[in-house]
Amino acid sequence: MTEPIRIGIVGAGRIVRAEHVPRFRAIEGVELVGVANRSPESSRRAADELGLERAFPHWRGLVGDPGVDAVLVGAWPVLHAPVSIAALDAGKHVLTEARMAATAEEARAMVRAARAHPDRVAMVVPASFSLWADATIARLVHAGAIGRVRHVQVTWDASGPADPADFWRWRRATSGENVMSLGILAEAMARWLGQPEAVSALTRLDAALRPGPDGPIEADVPDHVLALAEYPDDVTAVIEMSARTNAHTADRVAIHGTDASLVVDLAARRIDRLPGRGGTPEPVAIRDEDRADWTAEIDFVAAIRGERSVTLTDFATGLGYMAFLEAVQRSAASGCRVLVEGAAPRAQRLP
Repeated sequence: MTEPIRIGIVGAGRIVRAEHVPRFRAIEGVELVGVANRSPESSRRAADELGLERAFPHWRGLVGDPGVDAVLVGAWPVLHAPVSIAALDAGKHVLTEARMAATAEEARAMVRAARAHPDRVAMVVPASFSLWADATIARLVHAGAIGRVRHVQVTWDASGPADPADFWRWRRATSGENVMSLGILAEAMARWLGQPEAVSALTRLDAALRPGPDGPIEADVPDHVLALAEYPDDVTAVIEMSARTNAHTADRVAIHGTDASLVVDLAARRIDRLPGRGGTPEPVAIRDEDRADWTAEIDFVAAIRGERSVTLTDFATGLGYMAFLEAVQRSAASGCRVLVEGAAPRAQRLP
C-alpha cells in the first residue's frame, strides 16, 4: 500500500480552492491535513469551507508540525520565500504557487535552501497557459522548421475586467517585483528560446486605483511594459504586455526565422507557419504526445514518491524568470540595458 503524503496548505485563495485542493484530493494516498491563512479566524473559516480537520493560527506552526509531510504555498508572493525556506529546513517537501517569490534575491535564497536539502522536493507551479504548445514550438524551432530564429514579437493583453480579489497583484508590498503575467510569459519563452541574457525595458503606471475587496486600493505595480530582450544565438524579442489596450490586442507570439515564421495564437490555441515574404499560412498540427496540461499536483506527488524528477518547474528554473523580472525593473528604473543574473542553464530548454 502506498504510504500517505500529508499536505498542509499555507494560503487558501481562489486558485488553491479551485485547482489545487480538488486535484490533490483526486490523487490516491494524498491527505490534506490542515491550513494556515492570514489570521486564526480566517484559518478556521478556510478549514471549515475546505473540509479540513486542522486550522493553524500561523504558518510557522504548520510547517513545523510533524504530522505534515509537504507544504503547498498558496499565499501572496511576499510569503513564498519565508514559508518555502522554513518548510524545507523543517524537512518538508514544497510546492509553491507561480510568481516564485517577491524578488529575485528571495528566489536565490530559495534555490540555496533547496540545494541544502536535496532529499526534499522543491517545485514551483509551472506556467500553464502555453503547455498545449510548448513541445511543438520547441521542436519546430530547434529542428530548423523556420530556419535560424532571428526575432520574436509578443503581445499580451492584460486589460480585462479587474477582479477585486486580485488586488494583491497590483501592490509591491504583496507582489514584489512581479508585474502582471510577465513572469509566466518569460518562463514559457525560456522553454522555446533558452534563458534571456539581457533586457532594455520601459514600464508605466496609469490607473493608480484598482478595485479591492473593501473598495479601491492604490496600485504601484506597472500596468504597461515594453521590453526588448536578448536571447542566446543573437535572437531578440520585443514584448508588450499592457492593461491599456481596451481588450483589443490578441495574446500572440510570432517567432521569425530566416525561412518562415511561426505565429502562435494563445487564446485560440492555434499555430500557423507563414512562409517568408508572403505565401499562404500553413496550420501546424500538434501531435497528441506533444500536448500537455496542468499536472502540477500529480508531478509533485510523483517526485515525492521517487517516480520521476521535477522538470517543470524546479526552483532553479523559477529563478530564471525572477531574474528576468529583476532585470526589467532595474532597466526601467535606470533607462539602461541590464544583464539578467542568475539565469537557469540553457539545458533546461524543452528538447
